Formats: sequence, structure tokens, C-alpha cells
Amino acid sequence: MKRALVTGANGFTGSHLVKALVGRGVEVVAYVRASSNLERLAGVEVEWAYGDIGDRQALDRALEGVDTVFHTAAYVELGIVDAAKMERVNVEGTRTLLAAAQAAGVSKMVYCSTIGIYGDTRGQIINETFQRQQQGFSSAYDRTKYLAQQLVDQAARQGFPVVSVMPSGIFGPDDPHFGPVIHLFLKKRLKFWLGGDRITGIVHVDDLVTAMILAAEKAPTGEHYIISAGELPSREMFRLLSQATGIPTPHEAPKPLVVVVASILEVLGRLFNWNPPIGQERLHYVYERCVRVDGSKARKALNWQPRTVEEVLLEFLP
Repeated sequence: MKRALVTGANGFTGSHLVKALVGRGVEVVAYVRASSNLERLAGVEVEWAYGDIGDRQALDRALEGVDTVFHTAAYVELGIVDAAKMERVNVEGTRTLLAAAQAAGVSKMVYCSTIGIYGDTRGQIINETFQRQQQGFSSAYDRTKYLAQQLVDQAARQGFPVVSVMPSGIFGPDDPHFGPVIHLFLKKRLKFWLGGDRITGIVHVDDLVTAMILAAEKAPTGEHYIISAGELPSREMFRLLSQATGIPTPHEAPKPLVVVVASILEVLGRLFNWNPPIGQERLHYVYERCVRVDGSKARKALNWQPRTVEEVLLEFLP
């Protein structure tokens, strides 16, 4: 790998990947939108390429001389979202990138997917051979990532050298999803939480990046790798952090109250074009949907050696 294109290079996973590649001496083309916030990559020596993920001409220019592509760009959100935009980014953007990468003759592409493509496993621990059983989709994000994965798999069947990694919950001190909650807890400002029984798969962002690079170097065309260091119920995550810090665990909000509040916020969100922090879709993910995975294939096939779940969480501590 000499020259790599990273889509979504300014994002959480993308920025960590760019830094890791640059640290290995790889020339990186960072593909971002012209309006993107580039603070995560301040001071990192990359070649910038600007364009939307569905802009074929911009992608063709960015791919000149590139031998490896890492596709991390995605519209990630639950709740009241712009479903049409999500389709354009996650599905049509992936379709356009696949076509451009094939035309450019790249030697390998790694697609950052999600364990969500397997649907609700109803608590069953599954591996890469699992066939989705859920009828329908839990969210627009769930649907668009599943459809994008179908495009990637179709390209692989046609001989294009693309492999997929399916991360579980991606953690790290600068992560925009789980991080703010944990930082609130550490500041003693998180008094209530919900869904203590909800099981979350966990992987450190830098371990995900390592898995992606290993997949680029070692994985045969068409392979899938679940990337997860393990899992914990939310209640146990806070208990572990509480033991390390002495900060009391947050109280669990009563589910009936949460349901009422979520219903009210959902109505307000639709009236004022606002995505509330809690709504019906998020409640489904917290209380009903349960995706559990086995990440042992990546450990064995790629010699991937991630941090433990405990190490990932304790890294948040000052």
C-alpha cells in the first residue's frame, strides 16, 4: 500500500485511519466535502480532495494514482432524519465510489459497514455467516447500510477486490456518540440513564483502524469481518466506571416515563424539524433491538489483537 484514498477522512473513524496510515508512511488522499470541518486532521500531512461522495468526476480525480481505498463516509443518525439524503450518501455514494474505484483499477478497497446489517438478532450471538432474519428495518440508517452492503458484495462477486469490516459500537475519548455521555458521567452531571439492560458491542476506534489496515493487507476478496472486542450492558459499563472513579452510577429512568417523554419530543421534533435526543426510533434501539456478535474471525484470520472492553472504557478516565 503506497497511496490510499480515505472517504469521510474528517470523521471520527476516518481521521483516526488517516493518522494511522500517515504514520505508516502511506500517502493519503483525504476525500472530504468542501464544507467539512477539518479540525480532526489539523497538522496532518495529506493531499486534500474535495467533493460529495456521489460526485463521480471528483472521485475520478481523487483516485488518480491510488492503489487502496478505505470507504468510511456515511450519514449516521437515528430518529427524525433526512431519509432521502441518507440514501444518497450511504447507498448511491457507495455505488458511485465502487464504479469509480473499479474504473481506476485499485488493488483493494475496504468498506466500513456495521453489525447493523445483520438486523435484530434477538439476543442471539452471531458471526459472519448469519443470514438476516428481521423483516423490514429498524431505521433509515439500518436500511441504507444494508443496501450499500449488498452493492459491495455484488461487486466482490464480480471480481472487484473489496472486503468489508462490520464494527460494533465504536468508542474512543473523542468519539461523538458514546463519548459525550461518558464525559457527562465523569463530570458528575449524568444523573439518569435508560435501558441499563441494553447490551452494547464495543471496539476502540484505533483497533477498528488496525483491523481495516490488516484487511487491506491480508483479506481475500469478498470477506466479511465483525470487529468487536466484546460487549457489556449499559449498567455494567457505568458500574465499571464508577468503581474506577468513585462517581455513583446514574439512576435508571423508569421506562413508562421515558416512553411518554419520547412521544412528546417526537411530536415536537416533527413539528419544528428537530431531531430530539430521544424518540420512538431510539427507544426501539434501547429497549427492543438486540444485536450480539462474535468477533473471533478477525482475531484468527487477521491476527487482530484489540484492547479489552475494560481497557477501552477506562481510557476515558483523565
